[in-house]
Amino acid sequence: MTLNSFRTPLAGLLLLAALSSTQPAFAQGAALKPVTVLKGLDNPWALAFLPDGRMLVTEKPGRMRLALPAGQLSEPLAGLPAVAAGGQCGLLDVVVDPKFAQNQRIFFTFAEPGTGGERGNSTAVASARLVGDGLTARLEDVRTIFSQKPKISSRNHCGSRIVFDRSGALLVGLGDRFSGKDEAQNPANHIGKVIRINAEGQPLADNPFAGRSGTAPEVFSLGHRNIQGAALHPQTGELWAVEHGPQGGDEINRVQAGRNYGWPIVTYGRNYGLGTTIGEPGPKAGFEQPLRHWVPTSVAPSGLVFLTSDRYPGWQGSVFMGTLRGQALVRLTLDGASVKAEERLLADLGLRIRDVRQGPDGWLYIVSDGDNGQVLRLERP
Repeated sequence: MTLNSFRTPLAGLLLLAALSSTQPAFAQGAALKPVTVLKGLDNPWALAFLPDGRMLVTEKPGRMRLALPAGQLSEPLAGLPAVAAGGQCGLLDVVVDPKFAQNQRIFFTFAEPGTGGERGNSTAVASARLVGDGLTARLEDVRTIFSQKPKISSRNHCGSRIVFDRSGALLVGLGDRFSGKDEAQNPANHIGKVIRINAEGQPLADNPFAGRSGTAPEVFSLGHRNIQGAALHPQTGELWAVEHGPQGGDEINRVQAGRNYGWPIVTYGRNYGLGTTIGEPGPKAGFEQPLRHWVPTSVAPSGLVFLTSDRYPGWQGSVFMGTLRGQALVRLTLDGASVKAEERLLADLGLRIRDVRQGPDGWLYIVSDGDNGQVLRLERP
């Protein structure tokens, strides 16, 4: 029996309480020791680790910085493309190529302004080479490899996260831009989609919609609202992603090729302020049900990571999710592809958690949102 068996908040809470009472002592979170690694960041959005232990941190206003494990922080790296920063958009995710030792490549997403009279903005993917040691490294060969189409005049729902699949392709979650929500069901564009591209920004020949008339070849899945966290399952290689609902209806999903995740036709979310229904809750034929959803109150999920290290006894194999509105780190206990239990950690810190990653040392690292953002390492005393 899983939390997904319950469609009422009361029943879910009763089950959660019963399951939580069986967790080992360490799983209550009291033994976590947050250690400040970086501070004074301006709305940090994402964290990525280089093979030598250095970190890359993005700041939403349009800056990317390097940091050393001891906490020294570089000046903003030069050479980034123009960023349409504002609202929920700006410089967003950053990831390191799995073959970084050979090619020095990184990839990042950002809100790309229109050029040449083109109105609006859209989420774009860029690549660069990070050349040099320590904090004096520089970006070279910076180029935009993919731009979400169409551009929309909006400061909302830019997404986004980047994950490498096992073939080396990039899976990128793209938001519906708020005003474009109905386009999330249109396979001919990139609004409210997960796309799959190669390192040069081109669609893969085995993408689910490749070669179909009236579809964008980059599309991997559709019907998403605003993906804010994503990670590859370490055993199955499947993409898992979390996305914001409107008023309630946040979701965690297994994102599979060619599948439709419902927005805005099938959703547990409701219209802001009014509380009126948007679509229908499902299940509905042709649409995927979330593994877990949050109602009636949104938690605003963010970064997502599967714990593969043994740093935290009893937690290996759990999935960890940051939350913004919920101001907690959520640990989800899994039974295969089912969510068995949920536990909220670090709620006493009062932090809007924007990202969570596992470091090369096996510890979990969280990124706190805001104009005095931090990176914290979560140690076990």
